[in-house]
Amino acid sequence: MKRRRTVRDSASIEPPPGYYVVGGGSPDPAQRALILDWIVSRRIASGWRVESRSESQVVLVRGQPVNHELHAFLTVFSCLVWGIVWAVLALVNRVERVALTVDAQGRVVTVGAP
Repeated sequence: MKRRRTVRDSASIEPPPGYYVVGGGSPDPAQRALILDWIVSRRIASGWRVESRSESQVVLVRGQPVNHELHAFLTVFSCLVWGIVWAVLALVNRVERVALTVDAQGRVVTVGAP
């Protein structure tokens, strides 16, 4: 039986060799953009989506907010039975945001966003 391969969230976010300047100099803006593209593609493969993007920064998000209006409607018309499902979803559901930036040396800086 084959094991199913999963993409881990803790996978290395460092780009492969060849994205950096030979000789240890700092990368130019085009190379920094390539590094950021590499990181974003790795994160998208593991379930994240792009919320906003600029030349040197990207904000990624994972998860969906709870639609409270829909759950309130379902709770009223199910005689409060749906309220249990709504409460569980409100407690368990998380929306995660991460801001990724490539600095002048080509290193990726990750900041957790609210």
